[in-house]
Amino acid sequence: MSRGTQSGSTSEARGRLLHAATRTFYAEGIHSVGVDRIIAEAQVTRATLYRHFAGKDDLVLAYLDLADRGIRDQVAAARASAESAPDKVRAVARSLVDGIRSPGFRGCAFLNAAAEYPDPAHPIHRAVLAHRQWFLDTVTELLAECGHTPADAAGRHLVMLRDGAMASGCLFDPALVGDTFLAGVEGILGARAA
Repeated sequence: MSRGTQSGSTSEARGRLLHAATRTFYAEGIHSVGVDRIIAEAQVTRATLYRHFAGKDDLVLAYLDLADRGIRDQVAAARASAESAPDKVRAVARSLVDGIRSPGFRGCAFLNAAAEYPDPAHPIHRAVLAHRQWFLDTVTELLAECGHTPADAAGRHLVMLRDGAMASGCLFDPALVGDTFLAGVEGILGARAA
């Protein structure tokens, strides 16, 4: 846990640090951005950074936590916006496509972080795995509500489609990638066991 969240309050300086880190880590990669750059962009002192974060890894974990909460909120909103279980899956898929089609899209923050922190014992890699497990569990639950048996296989299939769409979305035409992903989700929904 970052030092800035232990008290439960968020200072303006911590917010600026996290905003600068989020923007630059996502756009340029985590290892390529040093703390001096974050400090300069956030317009704080080094002491302020270390008052809120134990070090760069702690800042990266806060960045991933922010991304995780954003995705959880999107999924919760998508689930709340639809009545039927298949429409909930479609709503989650559309929220992912909206991200892929957004300006500045550079792939999945979690897949990007995993590529930079491949050691499975590293706290950043573990944070990536925790997020991915939550997402897999969530879509598996939704697919079980749709009548998929076994739902775990369909959930893994959807996550693999999502991963491919996230990688392709920053390399190819995001509109085409989004349409292809949505068609794949429809294929999963249509393949459920009777």
